[in-house]
Amino acid sequence: MTKIQLVTNAIINQGLLPLYYNADETVTLDILKALYRAGIRAVEYTSRGEFALSNFTKMVELRNEEMPEMLLGIGTIKNLKQAEEYEKAGADFFISPGFVPEVAEFLLSKHLLYSPGCMTPTEIITAEAAGVTFIKLFPGNALGAGFMSAIKDVFPNLKFMPTGGVDTTKESIESWFNAGVSAVGMGSKLVSKELMAAKDYATIESETVKVLEIIKSIKAS
Repeated sequence: MTKIQLVTNAIINQGLLPLYYNADETVTLDILKALYRAGIRAVEYTSRGEFALSNFTKMVELRNEEMPEMLLGIGTIKNLKQAEEYEKAGADFFISPGFVPEVAEFLLSKHLLYSPGCMTPTEIITAEAAGVTFIKLFPGNALGAGFMSAIKDVFPNLKFMPTGGVDTTKESIESWFNAGVSAVGMGSKLVSKELMAAKDYATIESETVKVLEIIKSIKAS
């Protein structure tokens, strides 16, 4: 099995990709532990602050020591330099807010999953032509599940995941899965700034378990 297929399967199997960033290294690692305890085996860390790369490097070290089956992805990749830095740091997959051709070329040459953010059929076609197989619908709250329903038959060979605006409720999650997505990305609705500030890892864990159970029940119905 290829690395791209391994990551794709992991995200689809859990149906959820949690994403977060925290400047504090200890908080970053403790959140990762909480997500792991909840059953998460693929997570996205967003490269949105000056400590992102050093924190991510520590996440890789922790994963290698304590959670070998965890796949660590990096998000908000906007240029080739970032992609190269995080590839060197050991990222398993890469996510962008938009499609970056040189990033796609670099990562696919390394046989690593690249999931760019797209919000038009033209962007999706461009990404697919470059070899991308996993599309991030972004921003999900602006597009809505109706957009996914309208385009899914046009792109039968692609996997889709909305990020932005997906709530932790069954109604919100179910609307997207019914529309045809393979997973949902969740950031502040799951790992909120308030929970991070309070270092409330127990609630992050329990909320993640709850969302995983909702997704499992949706898939089974």
